[in-house]
Amino acid sequence: MTESSPLRTLLILGGTGDLAQRLLLPGLGQLIGSGRAPDDLLVVGSGSRDWDDGAWRERLEESFSAARTDADDDGRQALDATVRNGSYLQVDLKDPERLVHDIRSLKTPLAVYFALPPEVTQSTVAALKPGDLPEDTRLVLEKPFASDEASARELNRMLADLLPESHVYRVDHFLGMATVMNVLGLRFSNRILEPVWNNLHIERVEILFDEELGLEDRAKYYDGAGALRDMIQSHLLHTMAVIAMGAPATLGERDVRDLIAATLRASSVPSDYRNSTRRARWTDGEINGESVQAYADSPGVDPDRETETLAEVEIRIENDRWAGVPFILRSGKALGENRQEAVITFKPVSHLPNGFTGTAGDASRLRISFAPARLELELNVNGPDNVFTLERAGLTAPMHKSAMTPYGEVLDGILSGDPLVSVRADIAEECWRIVDPVLKAWSDGDVPLETYPAGTAGPPEWESSRSEL
Repeated sequence: MTESSPLRTLLILGGTGDLAQRLLLPGLGQLIGSGRAPDDLLVVGSGSRDWDDGAWRERLEESFSAARTDADDDGRQALDATVRNGSYLQVDLKDPERLVHDIRSLKTPLAVYFALPPEVTQSTVAALKPGDLPEDTRLVLEKPFASDEASARELNRMLADLLPESHVYRVDHFLGMATVMNVLGLRFSNRILEPVWNNLHIERVEILFDEELGLEDRAKYYDGAGALRDMIQSHLLHTMAVIAMGAPATLGERDVRDLIAATLRASSVPSDYRNSTRRARWTDGEINGESVQAYADSPGVDPDRETETLAEVEIRIENDRWAGVPFILRSGKALGENRQEAVITFKPVSHLPNGFTGTAGDASRLRISFAPARLELELNVNGPDNVFTLERAGLTAPMHKSAMTPYGEVLDGILSGDPLVSVRADIAEECWRIVDPVLKAWSDGDVPLETYPAGTAGPPEWESSRSEL
């Protein structure tokens, strides 16, 4: 199978679950309604529930409702055909022989999407043997990909026994095509940025993903993961690598992913974890006028686990471009505002004529906001009332906003056979290598678990380091 081979079948393991209903199928509907999906794609749902084809078609119809509203006549006809041709398989994932038989009964090329809890995905992959899957199968796995570096290596080994790496798609919906291209286009097409994108001119880089949302019925997963595993290990490390990587020869998946991998191989957390990492969890508070109970008191949470809901780590990239520049990665829940951005702080000018006042000496900053997609460059300019007084001015501009949802972008690459924004095996392992020592230090109690009231910016003692952001 070549990468351009049109997909005939999409099998969704866990098709009756919440992920498929809320995110996966609406994204698929967008692709079908916009004409970006292969013609006559068969969408097959599966699960342990005693559903039939009719129940699955009702799920498709419901999930495609938003896409139908936005589609033209041709798109609505394509959506109707997909619903009409949809079918359902009741599967027992503990019976690999039956699963293999069901997969082999489907039209190829086909993609098998594991919309399942990570432990179920791993046990299902482990039960498959070389030769079980048709050669033109694509396997799609949701994050988290394994639970540490050792288990990631083992899962990669099992996948390699089943299919070539080019047929394996590890999903990172946060880092969609629009996000990657926005960063690469900004960096490499502007002469005023690319020559100064290094440690000679940049003082530090922060990558932030702060959420007002709390658990949202995800306690079972989140309490076993925490902010470091859930966001920093995957999403934010990938974003950092795209921001820090060198210029690729092309925008092909091999060139781009090779440089992402090289950047991550050069990355690590300084070993003084008490100073290079911080962790905290929320206590009782208020968000948007509504009371929020402490994380430790939330249903489904084991407070003795000391799961962090806010994590911050410092990464150092030991290469010629970035040696000495701290990359600060932070993510948390139940905070006072939503912020998804990268903040690049430049070094102060080497000489400022004596006589300027106001913001004289303040660093210039470039903010790349991911939601909404926006760019802001903060500069010092002469104030309107006094020519000797400097004030801050922000130059803002919108960036490309994808017409598709993040899962629409993910599925677009899967259906078209382009793995550019999927996570390659070695990259997944490197991400775990970076955070594994931090997780151990936290588990051993080397770094204290701090607290912050829900609806605030985090622990009060973190405020001084965050004031310039």
